[in-house]
Amino acid sequence: MAREAGEFDYVIVGAGSAGSVLADRLTEDGRNSVLVLEYGGSDRSVLIQMPSALSIPMNMRKYNWGFESEPEPHLGGRRMNTPRGKVLGGSSSINGLVYVRGNPGDFDRWEEEGADGWAYRDVLPYFRRAETRQEGADDYRGGEGKLHTRYGTLSNPLYRAFVEAARQAGYPVTDDINGRQQEGFGRMDMTVHNGRRWSTANAYLRPAMRRPNLRIEIHSLASRIVLEGRRAVGVVFSRGGAEQIARARREVIVASGPINSPKLLKLSGIGPAAELKSHGIEVVHDLKGVGENLQDHLEFYFQVASKEPITLYSSMRPLAKARIGMQWVTTKGGLGATNHFESCGFIRSRPGVPFPDIQYHFLPLAVTYDGKGLASEHGFQAHVGPMRSKSRGWVRLASADPQDAPKITFNYMSQPDDWTEMRACVRLTREIFAQGAFDRYRGREMQPGADVVTDEEIDAFVRQHVESAYHPSCTCKMGSPDDPMAVVDADTRVIGMEGLRVVDSSIMPSITTGNLNAPTIMIGEKAADHILGKPRLAAADADYYRAENWRTAQR
Repeated sequence: MAREAGEFDYVIVGAGSAGSVLADRLTEDGRNSVLVLEYGGSDRSVLIQMPSALSIPMNMRKYNWGFESEPEPHLGGRRMNTPRGKVLGGSSSINGLVYVRGNPGDFDRWEEEGADGWAYRDVLPYFRRAETRQEGADDYRGGEGKLHTRYGTLSNPLYRAFVEAARQAGYPVTDDINGRQQEGFGRMDMTVHNGRRWSTANAYLRPAMRRPNLRIEIHSLASRIVLEGRRAVGVVFSRGGAEQIARARREVIVASGPINSPKLLKLSGIGPAAELKSHGIEVVHDLKGVGENLQDHLEFYFQVASKEPITLYSSMRPLAKARIGMQWVTTKGGLGATNHFESCGFIRSRPGVPFPDIQYHFLPLAVTYDGKGLASEHGFQAHVGPMRSKSRGWVRLASADPQDAPKITFNYMSQPDDWTEMRACVRLTREIFAQGAFDRYRGREMQPGADVVTDEEIDAFVRQHVESAYHPSCTCKMGSPDDPMAVVDADTRVIGMEGLRVVDSSIMPSITTGNLNAPTIMIGEKAADHILGKPRLAAADADYYRAENWRTAQR
């Protein structure tokens, strides 16, 4: 028999980007008792806290669930790495520390897709509430929030060369990609504060842990939601080999992310009936959209050799790394205090696209994201990829055993438009790097290679080299209750259930234009008001940029 672990007002499953926000907001007035269940452990590691070490925890099974996709049929059967945070702070503790809210048009699209009350005017106040921007607040940016953001120093001249080359190619330069105008090139924000990774564990969870009404159980694997009819009343979890039940007086909130949230719902009998029956799971609620609608961003690394020895290649030697680490430990400064993604860009792939559908991260180093594929010379690169693929995948159970990883199929590159956009990524990036701003630095094109020119050659390169940007999302999508594929309503409540919500990136109706940590934190902030029955923050009246010539011109 499972042991009783206590009764709480709210039980939250997952201490990640959204779960940590909820843990803080639901306990701050002292009225509610909250239990947070997290399968991972402590985030108190220099490898997590030092920003430049970002590729290390991302590839450690101690901190990463270690998921991978099924063989992807349109990428030559490759299994794609799908890291997810298994630690306090979740993926905000192992990600690239990039702060990109998304394009305002994304959220207006959410409203059109059935997420009533989640348009840009509705979500902007929650982005502002979450943030303290080091450079100061304005109508778009926050100045009193828990999540600290900042820009890099741009001390390497290649960062500015990238932005100037884009300007020379005819693209706008924007003062703030998270402000009025995302489109264009400029500085990239990072979630770093006083030289440390500013994860949601540091920003929200750690301060809240001092409250007597918050309890956190680490190394606790949720196996199913306890249901009485169609009402959620608790969560069964295992810790130290023993099964326990945590009771929820008010609500169970699933904040386990885009892979584990649909998995937990399905293990609890909520999901597509045929799939549940095939694993011997009793169907409580036939909810067809659970685990469907999976979306992600793909990218490749456009790499160019550098004629001048000014890249980070010199810092990759063991002795140099040791010096960087020592400087960071003693001062929280130097190259250890940045994620090195300090300039970026957002452009449209072709005429008729209303707002950017290609993203750039610039890096003054030629290396793969996992840190393993280091080039043998000085080089620099742009991570580039499309933002709104039409391909859709799914997360499905491998078995009824909670210990088994689910089966993940992204179905990448399954739509013709995906190939059109990827070809544009290669050709438009090549044009940017050919501008005069790079003349003194530009050596040979290392990847894709100057001989990769035709559609067929580009397609072959993409099929072999494209990688996930690690932005899975949309598997429990928010929408109207009359949408048969919607999983939660606009209040984040699971449709057809009581006392049960999902709050994380899985509830996005569609993927946003950029990295997902910032909008996931916003979702946590806004959902907290829904859960507590608080009045929503007043809608913003800030306008946003859309290129006047978007119907007829690419730039």
